[in-house]
Amino acid sequence: MQQSNTYIITFSVILTVVLGFLLSGTSQLLGPIQKEAVALDNKKQILGAVMDAEKIAAMKPKEINEYYENTISSKVVNINGEEVTEQEGTQVIAETVDVAKNYKKPAEERLYPVYIYHEEGSEDKVVAYILPLYGAGLWDSIWGYLALQTDLNTIEGVTFSHAGETPGLGARITSTEVQQRYQGKEIFGDGGELEAVSMQKGEGKDYSSQPHKVDGMSGATITGEGVNKMLKNYLGYYQSYMDKVKGKS
Repeated sequence: MQQSNTYIITFSVILTVVLGFLLSGTSQLLGPIQKEAVALDNKKQILGAVMDAEKIAAMKPKEINEYYENTISSKVVNINGEEVTEQEGTQVIAETVDVAKNYKKPAEERLYPVYIYHEEGSEDKVVAYILPLYGAGLWDSIWGYLALQTDLNTIEGVTFSHAGETPGLGARITSTEVQQRYQGKEIFGDGGELEAVSMQKGEGKDYSSQPHKVDGMSGATITGEGVNKMLKNYLGYYQSYMDKVKGKS
């Protein structure tokens, strides 16, 4: 039996409204769960700059949250190294700063989170400073966290992530093998100038005696260049903050 146009339109409207309510309800229900998952993943990445990846993988979500609360304190600074506690009448919290969104702003307008890793239960005994990084790889965004020892020169560790680098090539920045190459390297030269650390073109050379170079990744030159630029840029953005901390020590 052929239905009238009025019936078809009415049915379509009702179906659209019902589906809209269902989608809205699902979004409200899953929203908090998704936020918790993102927050947990960020904590894993932050801790990954100072902890063994296998140890983190073995921890349950509750353990990660508790360990993070007991070992990480945080603050937000601007490009001049000044602490920012409020913006446009809203309290500023490091864990809620979206580094990706800030990346779209001019460097002098961004917020820069700082995570301070200390002995468990003792904020006065600092072990490392962890700084977020963000940049562009071959195909899409890359980001990570770099941990500096208390001299604010020696790298304690790094974690890198990506949105779409090539598997087996640029995507190797997430591997423990590549990230461990940065441990013990230095970001400042003998004269105090910022050198950062550069991933070299090609792979298989020994750079153990060179404090500002690490071995590269075969077939992933552009990703490596993206990592180099990301490191140099963000260490530069945090340099005023580091100078202030050094001046107080």
